Amino acid sequence: MAGAALALAGCVAPAGVDRDLTDEWPALAAPQVFVPAEGACHAGVQDVGYLSGWNPVDCAGTHHTETMHVGLLTGAPARLTAPPTAGSPAVRVARAECDREVRREIGADWRAGRLGLTVVFPSAPGWTGGARWFRCDLGEISSIDEPGIRPRTGSLRGALADSADLKLGCFNPKVARDDVRAMNAVSCTARHHAEFVGVWQAPDVSYAEFRRSADRTHRGCLDLIARHTGVPNDGDLKFRAGSIYYHPVEREWRSGNHGVQCFLWLADRTLTRSLKNAGPHALPRR
Repeated sequence: MAGAALALAGCVAPAGVDRDLTDEWPALAAPQVFVPAEGACHAGVQDVGYLSGWNPVDCAGTHHTETMHVGLLTGAPARLTAPPTAGSPAVRVARAECDREVRREIGADWRAGRLGLTVVFPSAPGWTGGARWFRCDLGEISSIDEPGIRPRTGSLRGALADSADLKLGCFNPKVARDDVRAMNAVSCTARHHAEFVGVWQAPDVSYAEFRRSADRTHRGCLDLIARHTGVPNDGDLKFRAGSIYYHPVEREWRSGNHGVQCFLWLADRTLTRSLKNAGPHALPRR
């Protein structure tokens, strides 16, 4: 009896306690989907946005890429059951936004400089968990012939507006039987035979059709040559200068990158200055 009395006494709630263990607990917050931050720099290059790989570093120190923009997929692309694959409409939507927003941040089309753009999507587990973001990661490349991302220091914001360091300029092409083997960058005050004139946006056709239409691409580049030099875009233009162009690889093309880098080329004449706005007298008919 004494033992029972002690047990019962232990169940009596102290003053001010109602013995309800749940009614005053705060509700758990709704789970938040991770979204990467714009302006973050990265020690490596990511093709897939694994959460474990999100380890930003100081942009003032050595790094490889910088997240210039973070976008969000909506509508049909957001309803996919897995991250979008190369060439899909969702990837093309994301790349178009990256091209536009990166241009805004750096001051020009990124293809007008020694730069490489990667569109990064969440990993499969992240996508399953609700992530629908995409990253626009920009990095510096060694040259247009060596497109691998190289280490650098400092942010790329305004890179093509404030400085000529990363802008494509003048070159000495290495050509064998009309095949361009390399474009060696030189100062425009040094002896050279080619000059970058701009990025031509090719039509949205298949990669195979694009490769078959070399004449159309050269005509597009000739139009940029005329604008760059201040020469009339008429029937004489092809007798004033030739053109060289660099185009995206098939995977990039299928994903929406149709920007073609165009160069003025004078195989039989050596230049020692830029021909920007030089006028017809600087490019006589040959």
